[in-house]
Amino acid sequence: MLSVKTKCCLVVQGLLYGVLAVELIVMQPCKCQRDPYFRFNDLLYRWIALDNWTYTTTFTGSPQIRIKHKVLLIFDGVDTVASISLNGIILGKTDNMFRRYDFSVRDLLNDGDNVLEVSFFSPILYASKRWKAHSSYTVPPECPPDVQKGECHVNFIRKEQSSFSWDWGPSFPTVGLWKGVRLEAFDILQFIQLSSLPLYNHSCSQWRLQAELLVDVVQTFDGKVELSIPELDSKQTFQMRFLQGRLNYNFTLNINQSRAVKLWWPSGHGDQPFYLLTVRGFLGRFLILSKESKVFFRTVELVQEPVVGSPGLSFYFRVNGRQVFLKGSNWIPAHSFQDQVTPASLRNLLRSTADANMNALRVWGGGVYEQDLFYDICDELGIMVWQDFMFACAMYPTEDDFIQTVREEVAQQVQRLKSHPSIIIWSGNNENEAALATNWFSIPASLKPMYIKDYVTLYVNNIRQIVQEEDPSRPFLVSSPTNGAESEQEGWVAKNPYDPRYGDVHFYSYVLDCWDWKTFPRTRFASEYGFQSWPSFSTLQSVSVQEDWSYSSDFTSHRQHHEDGNQQMLQQAALHFILPNSTDPLKRFTDSLYITQIMQAECVKTQTEFYRRSQSEVIEGKGHTMGALYWQLNDIWQAPSWSSIEFGGKWKMLHYFAQNFFAPVLPVAFEDDDTLFVYAVSDLNRGLKLRAVVIVHSWSDLDSVCTLTSNLLLVSGGSAVAIFKQSVAALLAGCGRCTRLTCLLTFHLQNEDGIQQGPNNHHFLCSPKDAQGLQRPNITAKVQEDDSGFTVTLHSAAVAPFVWLDLGNIPGRFSSNGFLMVTRNVTISFDAWCPTSVAELSRSLTVTTLMDVY
Repeated sequence: MLSVKTKCCLVVQGLLYGVLAVELIVMQPCKCQRDPYFRFNDLLYRWIALDNWTYTTTFTGSPQIRIKHKVLLIFDGVDTVASISLNGIILGKTDNMFRRYDFSVRDLLNDGDNVLEVSFFSPILYASKRWKAHSSYTVPPECPPDVQKGECHVNFIRKEQSSFSWDWGPSFPTVGLWKGVRLEAFDILQFIQLSSLPLYNHSCSQWRLQAELLVDVVQTFDGKVELSIPELDSKQTFQMRFLQGRLNYNFTLNINQSRAVKLWWPSGHGDQPFYLLTVRGFLGRFLILSKESKVFFRTVELVQEPVVGSPGLSFYFRVNGRQVFLKGSNWIPAHSFQDQVTPASLRNLLRSTADANMNALRVWGGGVYEQDLFYDICDELGIMVWQDFMFACAMYPTEDDFIQTVREEVAQQVQRLKSHPSIIIWSGNNENEAALATNWFSIPASLKPMYIKDYVTLYVNNIRQIVQEEDPSRPFLVSSPTNGAESEQEGWVAKNPYDPRYGDVHFYSYVLDCWDWKTFPRTRFASEYGFQSWPSFSTLQSVSVQEDWSYSSDFTSHRQHHEDGNQQMLQQAALHFILPNSTDPLKRFTDSLYITQIMQAECVKTQTEFYRRSQSEVIEGKGHTMGALYWQLNDIWQAPSWSSIEFGGKWKMLHYFAQNFFAPVLPVAFEDDDTLFVYAVSDLNRGLKLRAVVIVHSWSDLDSVCTLTSNLLLVSGGSAVAIFKQSVAALLAGCGRCTRLTCLLTFHLQNEDGIQQGPNNHHFLCSPKDAQGLQRPNITAKVQEDDSGFTVTLHSAAVAPFVWLDLGNIPGRFSSNGFLMVTRNVTISFDAWCPTSVAELSRSLTVTTLMDVY
């Protein structure tokens, strides 16, 4: 590994990528004041990214390497602007974090010591320099909002855009080698990359595999290449002339039609099988190349066609010919320092995604193209990926050198990633069409055509053109949100990219009552929506001190990067809950964290259920909603955000709720004009006969008041159907001793055999702050262990809303959490992610309910 010449020690290693960064991992369990995430260190360490840095290493040259005809020095990831020299000779310069660079160095190597030096220029100063050089017109925005405490002109550098700050993350403009560095020596050819695309010919019902081999050839020669998939009894040999230099070679392997091909399916729709493709290259009788890779067969289409009863177009994905509702979230970088994203943490986050019944993630365009393992795990788990290119919330320059480095970036990334079946769409940017259309940056009307021209130059004439050449198997969208085909008709920038009758929509509202479903747009596809919450106290504790543990402290203000975010959370919560008012400062703080998580979970639940029940309806031209991806899945540090999983992997209440509201079969209740509706939503591939069972409970009594049952109704797979309808007044009158203030509802679905299908759900007839009869439940808990693992059995003396189990820093997750307890006893399992014991769990367990914060 490369060492670093620095003028400080561990502090620098947090911001620079290097060997000593591993020390931070060791220190994480304690309060390490040098941890970049500790308290206000993001400000204290700002000077590091304003300086220039040099990475230097000395290595011994091997005679076995120097006798080869060609030797390449390869950098898989340089972050970002650097000059690279070997033995005092400059090899070249880099300007793009997302590109692979290599240099021919055979004649520069010594038999003895060789000195490799990578000199980095400050990314902040570089971006500022590029901005100043672009003097003919501005390229907004110049700087992030003050509340983000970030750096300026990030759109002028091809680097992780959020590393200069975002509304959920800190400013850590990293500097260094974020991926591997190596020497490769060869005589005949160097293998660089093998990618494959399965293509299906509907006219002749045949699969073919388009394989692409990228190699660097020392000298032109004639040879042959053999492609085979033994399990499908498919094999072809190609006579080839390999030309000197680095070139792509394309081959088409026709799949034996007598063999049935097993298809890759999204999670919940089938399995994720793969085949092994073997590629062998020969020079005469000599084997000069042998590679094996996984191959998955699936088709994907983005369907944009007229909708009956609507002036707009549909917007949904069809996988293997089957319409699929996308359920999931948005992915942001898992750490400010990418070398700290371990395989274990990556797998944990993606396993948590699948365990919450999600089938899709959108890799957001302000972060990074994720590492190979991310996509490998998505392939394995059946998680579909909406892949943005890394442009977000800004205009971008279009000088020749900027366009050229972007073209190389896009080509390399598409070639690297296109073999993954999990990726179902490419998208050019995040919110840049909307920024132009709705004039985020106050661009004068007379100048708008110039910015649209730049927009089309970058995303259509360059990025789109490269993607369509490299990958004919997937759809491409220029932006998100967008009106899709309608935006294209309007010259790529629609008048209103948020039109719910087209494309995808991003929607946020923190002032309107999130329990009122009528405030949400009935869109074709919701690719961003959400509400903030704070993480749990145990997550914050490791990066804070006692004086920080107040909702009004400097720390809580500093950690909030969304304008008025802390107050917005409390204001939204106050619509339905009594805000914490304990005289104990620490309890008031932890209660506030808890109430923000309740608020977030209920808000996102209401909105997601609205989208899921809207998939089969078109009302006033709006509806046929076929995707719900809330913002956001994960956190980059310990702070308030829109995430459902805290930094470190702990599930927030929202993620436990997501496990239910993304269930394959789901009952959804809502009111319209004092009438209660219950819908049955099904993602299954078959029909089910279902009935709704609605149970009326009193807030003051664990014994239910009455039960209502609907008739059986056939619910087709991939649909949402109303199966229960009754006025609330009539329902309560029929039950006797109930009013909106004294009673609440739970409900579930049953099949024709009386077996419950899907989760239980609840519907409050009033705000919990107005509920009459709510009592302290005095819950007791007992932790046990058996052959299947750990369980927690709870006993309650009263109805208990939002029962929250917390084990502090013990990693793991419960089978259910944040739930409504309307029975005297409930048993919950706990999946421990590291060794623990009944005694440790019993000592650490706390149980909180809504009445505990009043």
